Amino acid sequence: MPDQRLAYTVLGAPAGIERILDAVAEHLVDARGFGPAVIIDDVEPLLADRGRDAVSALVDGLRARLDGYRSTVVIGCSFTEQTAPIVASLFDPVDDVDRIDHSVAAVLNGLRRDDPTTYGYVRRHWAEARDGIERCERNYPQARQIHAALSEPETTPRTLGTALSGLVTLDVLDTWSETVGPTRYDLTAYRPARMWAVGATVAVGEDNEMSSE
Repeated sequence: MPDQRLAYTVLGAPAGIERILDAVAEHLVDARGFGPAVIIDDVEPLLADRGRDAVSALVDGLRARLDGYRSTVVIGCSFTEQTAPIVASLFDPVDDVDRIDHSVAAVLNGLRRDDPTTYGYVRRHWAEARDGIERCERNYPQARQIHAALSEPETTPRTLGTALSGLVTLDVLDTWSETVGPTRYDLTAYRPARMWAVGATVAVGEDNEMSSE
């Protein structure tokens, strides 16, 4: 649709990387002065069929094809149980995600309504909690032991513990019931893809709040 400066292509499955890149390139011939926006509706079929490397190659190929254009690229991906870990490894939840539609948003809203203090700690410290969880070598640590795995932390063991308790509410990890004294966290139940969704949802929410001010 040249008059509206809109080009729309539907590729049937399976669509290989070169076919997608060629379809994009066909529409760039006369678009150098327009600063085109390239939107890939959903790469989930490619991700499920051919894996992480294929999507990484697609992203690199788009960068190469668009070199010299004042362009933006938007890539959509359905966040399924099968593809969630790969999506989390490909896209940074803070820097790469502009919009996310995930069920964890409703649970986050409930936590913000029912326990705003804990929600605030999750919002501020989820990334540090993630790093501590993923670096900790214990299966059932206390908050102070997770905190000890961090280098130059912003949190204290207490504030990290509050963030961790919020992540339990969000079903990112669990507590270990077979203990007395301080809470121990069951890191064998840790769900990194859900943690990614929490981080992305929080980051998108913060961006929206800043843009509305």
